[in-house]
Amino acid sequence: MAIEDKERWDKKYQNKDGPTKPIKIVKEYASLAKGKNALDIASGMGRHSKYLQRLGFEVDALDISSVAINELKNIPGIHAKEVDFDTFTLPVNRYELIVCTYFLNRALFPQMIDALKAGGIILLETFLHDEENEREPSNPAFLLNKGELEYFFDLKCELIYIEEWWGTDHTGAKVMKISMVAKKK
Repeated sequence: MAIEDKERWDKKYQNKDGPTKPIKIVKEYASLAKGKNALDIASGMGRHSKYLQRLGFEVDALDISSVAINELKNIPGIHAKEVDFDTFTLPVNRYELIVCTYFLNRALFPQMIDALKAGGIILLETFLHDEENEREPSNPAFLLNKGELEYFFDLKCELIYIEEWWGTDHTGAKVMKISMVAKKK
């Protein structure tokens, strides 16, 4: 397990001051899923898991932080599990909806597609490299490059929506973001 990552996220989530409302792309596109099995990758304190559960989804909430996962245990319809995405393998052909926001592990992209049932939906939003970003992440690998989502997902998915846009990060710095809605062919 990535001990340093786990410790960092456990410490962050002990404050319980993270975002609580689902992001726009989740609110607008979760209803495209034709079934009720969902996966929330890097769920954190569960803002998207809780939202999806309220919509009637059975949600597998996965995160490296035991602090975050403990907050989600015992909520009916949410199946919280502590995992290290460097070693964990997503189940195949299980979900109608996958949500992955502000977590980037490119090795998961093929697994995300395989984890979807035919016609399943991926909702993905994260940061994008741009020279005008006011703040760079601690690791440049945490930023997508322009065209990268299209490259990974276009062959096996129909890209329903993809948009690059300016937003802010948790410090208020101006950063380029990207949102994608993809449907498995």
